[in-house]
Amino acid sequence: MRHRALLLAVLSAPLLTACVNDGATYEIDNTREHVLSLIREQPYFWDNKVNLSLVVSRMPACMRRHSLGAGTPNTKVEVWQVESGAFIVKVGNKRMYATETQNCVNFAKIEGDPEGGMGELRGTFRVKKGELVFEKAEGETDDKAAQ
Repeated sequence: MRHRALLLAVLSAPLLTACVNDGATYEIDNTREHVLSLIREQPYFWDNKVNLSLVVSRMPACMRRHSLGAGTPNTKVEVWQVESGAFIVKVGNKRMYATETQNCVNFAKIEGDPEGGMGELRGTFRVKKGELVFEKAEGETDDKAAQ
């Protein structure tokens, strides 16, 4: 009986390794205390969908986790910053959300084009060599992103 359980665990291990459960972080002012983090969680290895969440954090004042809905393991997520300091998060080609880091509470889905435009592209969360990373936009520097 014990051997069957061990054999079952060994045989099922490759199935579990196909699941996605990771994250990447955009350090807004080059510190770990002011960040936007994308988290991907794949609840079932047989399903190609992942749950996407955005963690908005400005420590020690606030930290919130917001759902971005479902995507695929390769869904790109862009981060834009508008003049007011708020962020527009674009998931894939269609869904957009607005958030801020002053109190981390404000989070809203945007329908259509945002008033005042998208702002400046800060970078993109994407899969690179099988790993989720945040790539800064071309010309983006740490000083430029600081608020």
